[in-house]
Amino acid sequence: MTGQTGQTGGLAAVVVTCNRLKQLRLTVSRLLDSPVVEALIVVDNASNDGTADWLAAQADPRLRIVTEAENTGGAGGFARGMQEARDATTAPWILLTDDDARPEPEVLRGFFRQDRDAFDGWLAAVRYPSGRICEMNRPWLNPFRSVRAFRRTLRQGRAGFHLADNAYDGDVPTRVHGGSFVGLFLSRAALSRGGLPDRRLFLYGDDVLYTLGLTRAGLRLALDPTLRFEHDCETLSEAGPVPVPLWKTYYLTRNRLRVYRRAAGPVLFWPVAALVAWRWSRAGRLAGDKRDAWRRLFRAGLRDGLTGQLGRRHPEVVALSCSAESGRDGAATAEGQAP
Repeated sequence: MTGQTGQTGGLAAVVVTCNRLKQLRLTVSRLLDSPVVEALIVVDNASNDGTADWLAAQADPRLRIVTEAENTGGAGGFARGMQEARDATTAPWILLTDDDARPEPEVLRGFFRQDRDAFDGWLAAVRYPSGRICEMNRPWLNPFRSVRAFRRTLRQGRAGFHLADNAYDGDVPTRVHGGSFVGLFLSRAALSRGGLPDRRLFLYGDDVLYTLGLTRAGLRLALDPTLRFEHDCETLSEAGPVPVPLWKTYYLTRNRLRVYRRAAGPVLFWPVAALVAWRWSRAGRLAGDKRDAWRRLFRAGLRDGLTGQLGRRHPEVVALSCSAESGRDGAATAEGQAP
C-alpha cells in the first residue's frame, strides 16, 4: 500500500513539548515559516515554564494547541497530536518531531518537489547542530529479519542493523524497517492503517514499536537524505548509561524489552532478553549513591517488560526512584533509541 498524495497538498506538523520553551519557540517559528504547513499541532504536556502563555499569545491561525492536564510522556503526546492531525485536519501528510528538533530551511517545501508515492512514510536525515549524525534518530533494519542479519548484529552491535553514514549522502532513498518520531513524514493513508502509538509506553520505544508495526503491516518506509533535520540534543544524548532523571531507567528497561519481543518474535525473544538484561544490569554500578533506587527501577522495568505489563502509572514510577524529581525534564518527547 502506498501513499496517494503525489506532489500536491500540504502537511500537518505535530510537536510534543514539556518545559522546553526556548527550544519550542525555535521549532514553532521554523515550522510556521513554511507555507506547506497547513496546521501545526503543539501538544503541551502540562508545562509550567510559561509555555502555555506563550502559545496562547501566538496569532498564526494554523497553530492548534492541545493542553494535557498531566504529563503523558512522548507516547501519550504523539498519540494525542496524531489523533488531532487525523481528525481535525485534511492534510495528506503528517510530520512528527520533538520540540528541540526542526527541519532545515526549505526542507518542507522541498518535500513536495519530489514524488512521494513510492513510500508511505519518509524519515529525515537528523543531525546534531555540530553536523554529526544524531544516533538516537538513525533509522534501522530489523536485526532479526534473517540469520545473516542477526549474525552481523552479534558481531557489530548497534552498527550491524542501523544505517551506515553513507546512507545520509546524496539523494537516494534507503528503505528501512523503522526509525524515530523526529522528522517522520507519514501519509494520511499510513496513519489510518497504522493507528496511533500506544500511550501506555509513556517514554522510550514508542516510535520504534510504531514504525516497526507499520512495516510489519506491509507499509513502506525510507530514509530520504535530502530531508535534513537538526536535533539540538547532543549533550543529552551523551549523558551516559544511567539516565537523568533516574526514573527513566524503568521505561528504558520495560520498553526496550517490548521492542525486542516485537522484533525477535516469541521464540528468539527469551534468549535475547536474558542476554540484554544481563548487559543492561551492569549500568547499575555507575549509579553511585543512587544504586538502590536504580535497582528498584530496573527490576520493576524488567518484571513488567517480561510479563508484558503496561499498567504502571507515572507517579508510581517516580515514587520508585525515591526522588523529589517531578518528571518535568525530558519526559515530553520520544527520546528512546532504536532497539
